[in-house]
Amino acid sequence: MLGWFRALMPREERFFELFTRHAQVTLAGAEALKALLSGGGDVLRCCNEVISRENEADEITREVLTALRRSFITPLDRGDIKDLITSMDDAIDQMNKTVKVIRLFEFRGFQPAMQEMGELVVRAAKVTLEAVPLLRSIGKEAGRLNALTEEIIRIEGQSDELHDTGRRDLFLSETNAIAFMIGTEVYDHLEEVVDRFEDVANEISAIVIENV
Repeated sequence: MLGWFRALMPREERFFELFTRHAQVTLAGAEALKALLSGGGDVLRCCNEVISRENEADEITREVLTALRRSFITPLDRGDIKDLITSMDDAIDQMNKTVKVIRLFEFRGFQPAMQEMGELVVRAAKVTLEAVPLLRSIGKEAGRLNALTEEIIRIEGQSDELHDTGRRDLFLSETNAIAFMIGTEVYDHLEEVVDRFEDVANEISAIVIENV
């Protein structure tokens, strides 16, 4: 009886719009981070852009959680909605942590591997932005969603390799111990960013499995 009643009730579909907005903001933050790591732009402006986007993403996350509390019928499991938006927010939060380290220590020694990792962050953000709107038609788009999550996992594997290679090159080339420690921390933060996108991919995969 309750199942029939729930099926007839209108669902709150705004969650898909909010997921997409968050992914758009995250991509903008990723592009600012990539520009920062390129070493050719205004470092302070790029840092402020990432921080601004992270604040914007936090607002969207709060909007999702508020809507979740107020909605009687949701298009996905409540726990899945909460876990997905939290994992998405963790990715841009980690970008924010990365730029804070760069700004705090006035780090400017952006190695080629760091720049490549910045490109991978943008790629992961773009794939995420392509994936989250498809959740609205999860049955029809299950195959495409699985392909996109697999792509994010491949990106994470490439990031791991760059992280290890970059740290090794830094060890071999950097004679200043403090600069080496800061560079290592930047590498670790960049790897964490891509790891958080892998978490997003895992959440999406779990949603597909539960709903198809």
